[in-house]
Amino acid sequence: MDLLQSLHPVIQALIGTTFTWGVTALGAAVIFMRKDPSRQLLDGMLGFAGGVMIAASYWSLLAPAIEIAQGGQLPAWLPAATGFLLGGVFLRGADRFLPHLHLGFSLEEAEGMKTTWRRTTLLVIAITLHNRPGGLAVGGAFGAAAAGFPSATLAGAMTLALGIGLQNFPEGVAVALPLRRTGMSRLKSFWYGQLSGMVEPIAGMIGAAAVLSAKTILPYALGFAAGAMIFVVIEEVIPEAQRGGNTDLATLTAMLGFALMMILDVAFG
Repeated sequence: MDLLQSLHPVIQALIGTTFTWGVTALGAAVIFMRKDPSRQLLDGMLGFAGGVMIAASYWSLLAPAIEIAQGGQLPAWLPAATGFLLGGVFLRGADRFLPHLHLGFSLEEAEGMKTTWRRTTLLVIAITLHNRPGGLAVGGAFGAAAAGFPSATLAGAMTLALGIGLQNFPEGVAVALPLRRTGMSRLKSFWYGQLSGMVEPIAGMIGAAAVLSAKTILPYALGFAAGAMIFVVIEEVIPEAQRGGNTDLATLTAMLGFALMMILDVAFG
């Protein structure tokens, strides 16, 4: 902890998001196992990831954003709410224009502008697009801790990185496994699976630098990251977890993921 605290916040964010990228790669490495995970297990992991993201959005992002804004000229809820809605609008705009394909969907159901890109490329773009909020959230948390806000601590930023890492594992599996099932080699499936997490270190450093350069935007930035994460959960993670018919399992694991992230944030944040 002392060593990490002595580093520049942008470097702290890089370390935290490199960890989350590494967990994505660890999930993608599941395809090297002799037996592929069952659909039931995958749905359970996706439900768990959704629960973690929902809890992190409130406990690690929205609640600190509201607390930081208290005492200002504007109502305390306004910056967080504004950022939250802008986060959803931003991802909706990206979804509308950037060609991508959600997990479990056929090539004919690709979203965004029409393109001749391959299914593999569209899948990786979708996960990469939806991994950016996690990286921004972790980077913003490290930046906020360094800025000296009472509600933002280094332990809280580390907890958020751990939570994002937990939800990245099933995403790595969910990208690599379908590619392997289409006949792609294990090595290529792993490569594309971990590739989706590469954006997080970049987003994390951007988030930390933005907070440090303009502290007044912090409540908006935290709300933005929360809104983007909730958009991803509702639009992709939960629907994909439910598509296999394991609805009760996915719901229960989502509640488990929420409870675990809440406990981690309250106990160590």
